[in-house]
Amino acid sequence: MNRPVQLGKPFRPAARPAQLVERDLLHEAGRAVADFDLISDGDRILVAVSGGKDSYSMLALLETLRRRAPVHFDLLAVHLDQGQPGHDPAPLAEWLSKEGFDHRIVREDTYSIVVEKIPEGRTYCSMCARLRRGILYRLASQFQCTKIALGHHRDDAVETLLLNVFFAGKLAAIPARLVSDDGASVVIRPLIYCAEEALARFAECRRFPILPCNLCGSQPDAQRKQMKALLARLESEHPNLRQTMLAALGNVNLSHLLDRHAGECGHLDCRPPPRAPR
Repeated sequence: MNRPVQLGKPFRPAARPAQLVERDLLHEAGRAVADFDLISDGDRILVAVSGGKDSYSMLALLETLRRRAPVHFDLLAVHLDQGQPGHDPAPLAEWLSKEGFDHRIVREDTYSIVVEKIPEGRTYCSMCARLRRGILYRLASQFQCTKIALGHHRDDAVETLLLNVFFAGKLAAIPARLVSDDGASVVIRPLIYCAEEALARFAECRRFPILPCNLCGSQPDAQRKQMKALLARLESEHPNLRQTMLAALGNVNLSHLLDRHAGECGHLDCRPPPRAPR
């Protein structure tokens, strides 16, 4: 069973030089890899690079870990051009070539599907993410990759927890490691312990050529942005709140929740099999 998430110190970007920010991020990424067994010897990892600060940082940190790791694994950077108006992946492609990364730029017009299916005024994020995930699963098989690395970080995890509690009526966030329903794909999130503001500081120092997202970035009322603002307000009064919430995701006691199938001890591993239908 995975070790509980450890409660760390709050990140203070203004107080940490660039080299210390990178060191801390490498430590957190390496800890996630070890805690959740994210990378194995011989892995070929499809690194989904959107062109945002998080995916750039993930690729750079994984490359450093690759060089230092006691096991051998390869990275393939993949950018999915989803056909958004005005989207230009050229700066990303140039950076990937300059840095020596094996990479692919793949165009799949999901934009047309999203704007057709989603009513005006509703957010695109959920459908856009589902379409993108399905394409990445297919590309991982096509490029003979054993795992898919996504750039979700600590803040994404706690925001998703609040979204599910407030709007979906369930306790769920995003796992560090996820095996697809058919068992064919493994998704890993090496940045799951990393603070978003640390990643922003790292990206600024490395001067990554950030690509704007013109699809969801134009929707200011997205629920995730509301959760981000809520957490920012709360953490102004209660420092280290996000880190505490992340720790809670690794310290689950089912016997103190309304789970009808929990074992007496309350641990996930002690859950009895579901009852057979009558």
